[in-house]
Amino acid sequence: MVMSVRMAPPLPVIFLLMIHNVFSEGWGVSYSPSHICSLKTSSVIMSCTYTYPTGHKIEKVFWTKNPVKGKETPDLSVDPEYSQRLQYLGDKQQNCTIRLSHVTQKDQHMYCFRFITDKPNATWLGEPGVNLTVTDLQVEAPERVTEGHNVRLTCKSSCTLTDRATFIWYRNSQQLTERRDRNNQLLLQSVRREDAGRYSCALHGHTYISPAAQLNVTYPPKNVSVSISPSVILEGDSVTLNCSSDSNPPAEISWFKGGMFVGSGRIYSISKISSDHSEEYKCRSSNEHGEKYSDAVMLNVMYAPRNVVVSISGSGVILEGDSVTLICSSDSNPPAEISWFKGRMFVGSGGIYSISNIRSDHSEEYKCKSKNKHGEKYSVAVTLNVTYPPRNVSVSITGSGVIVEGDSVTLICSSDSNPPALNFSWFKENQSSAVGSGQSFSALQSGRFYCEAHNQHGSQRSDAVTVTVHHGAGRNMIVIAATSGGLFITIIIIIIIWFIMKQRCVKTEDNRVKQISDPDTYTALELKSTTSDLYDTLTTVRPRPPEDS
Repeated sequence: MVMSVRMAPPLPVIFLLMIHNVFSEGWGVSYSPSHICSLKTSSVIMSCTYTYPTGHKIEKVFWTKNPVKGKETPDLSVDPEYSQRLQYLGDKQQNCTIRLSHVTQKDQHMYCFRFITDKPNATWLGEPGVNLTVTDLQVEAPERVTEGHNVRLTCKSSCTLTDRATFIWYRNSQQLTERRDRNNQLLLQSVRREDAGRYSCALHGHTYISPAAQLNVTYPPKNVSVSISPSVILEGDSVTLNCSSDSNPPAEISWFKGGMFVGSGRIYSISKISSDHSEEYKCRSSNEHGEKYSDAVMLNVMYAPRNVVVSISGSGVILEGDSVTLICSSDSNPPAEISWFKGRMFVGSGGIYSISNIRSDHSEEYKCKSKNKHGEKYSVAVTLNVTYPPRNVSVSITGSGVIVEGDSVTLICSSDSNPPALNFSWFKENQSSAVGSGQSFSALQSGRFYCEAHNQHGSQRSDAVTVTVHHGAGRNMIVIAATSGGLFITIIIIIIIWFIMKQRCVKTEDNRVKQISDPDTYTALELKSTTSDLYDTLTTVRPRPPEDS
């Protein structure tokens, strides 16, 4: 802007002189530009030229601010606020340019150039001067943007910067070199979550950086995962499952055991865990933009063996010669090692114990032991009951096997079988049909006899035994002999008794003959010998009664 003075119509002399001092031709100051918008902390160049009439010599030049008519205009070069920042770049001829450094909002004023010549009252103030506006920078950004959308950020100033500016953008204090542009806007296309952060802007060649603005990128949950603590879980422990996810805004967490909802919150805790808690667990992370499930994790609860049971393959009926399989089942984690015992004797390892071509001597109590690093447990014993047909069939005889006609002898059939034989049949050699049944048989006849023992698995016959029966005279002679022997023994006993009594009688009577009181009666004792030594005769003689005449 060029300032000039035009001459006014004639006035009184005194007033004319004053107008002359102000408006004389040839006086003027020009500023380019007259309005400056500068960035905070930058340096400002105020370009200026001035003119004055020929014949004047410049005595003093200086800049002042906000001049007030009728008041003294201070020289900024001696003002403590400006003395270190103001540099006069002009001369005392025509150039009045200055540089003002490190400007702030406090420097927002109208600045004017003044010069003084060597003539009395020959001074000039270039008014109006340069209007300086100092601005900072502000980033204008939406509060939030959804992932995948476009967003525009603007670097704003309170005035239009005088100098043509190149804008530089920063995210989290790191310069985005690829975003340098003369446009004060930053366009982010298909925003990603990595674009979230604190954005600030600056002008190329300037140190000032705007305050940062937060760009909040919202997106559905991603990277959902479950971690387990502790990593090795023993029954009875307390276990914590932690669900982590990346989402904005933060997600709500739900927990599932298998397909069943079991709880909410980032952490799911189980105290005194049991094997019933062993299952696949997963968490679901959800917010207003979507939801996502974690991969399922297996809650692997360790425990000692339990429910140890032995089962026998097949129908349960074991026949000698069969192949038999014993299976040991147990509940444990980790899986147990299995040992087999027959009675108390170790016989094998593994979940299956097989016996091919089984024999009766395999019959015994069997049990298995299930063992892992957390403990061991035995099964209840099971009895291996091997069944087989009768064998070792034999006949035993009560007595010698020799009998007399009319008597009988008992034959007993014995056998080894499982189950025990309940059916017995008796046969006489050379006869096809059975002569009896039952475990014992009474034989009445001579001959060779054998038995057959039966169970549901088969039968076996014994060797034959001989029974002898004596008939007729032989039996009578035996009866006579027995009777005679008995009579003889009886007679001997009577004689002995009689002899004892006789001896006692002789001693008492002293071999005397006693007279009976009746004179007609007498007693005679006669000792007679007989042809038999077995008899003595005692005779009493009485008088014959008189005969009737």
